[in-house]
Amino acid sequence: MSRTEEDVNRRMLRARDAMDRAYAEALDVPALARIAHVSEAHFNRTFRATFGETPHRYLQRRRVERAMFLLRQTEKSVTDICFEVGFASLGTFSRTFTAIVGRSPRAYRNHIPPTVYVPTCFTKAWGRPSA
Repeated sequence: MSRTEEDVNRRMLRARDAMDRAYAEALDVPALARIAHVSEAHFNRTFRATFGETPHRYLQRRRVERAMFLLRQTEKSVTDICFEVGFASLGTFSRTFTAIVGRSPRAYRNHIPPTVYVPTCFTKAWGRPSA
């Protein structure tokens, strides 16, 4: 790997780490591009080439992963979870959740498999969205 590629990867990781820390906040491409010290268009292309998905899709998936955890571990309503993970609309949250997980948030919560005797590494792998 060349020094230039290494620098680009480091910049993209810096932006992705910022997304992971602030996933529930309103994040936009210009702010993320500034974190990575690149233009907006270059950021979108490079992020996708580096991580295999657009920044928007990565952020949606990250929010859905957090929502899945909250649905499994808390008794909060789906609406409260929707807003807590950073979605502005319950409809968008439900549609995105269903597209990534394959079932609605309510159906996901109602069909959580028992994991009492399953090792944690398997539980995490099974609970991770596939898309």
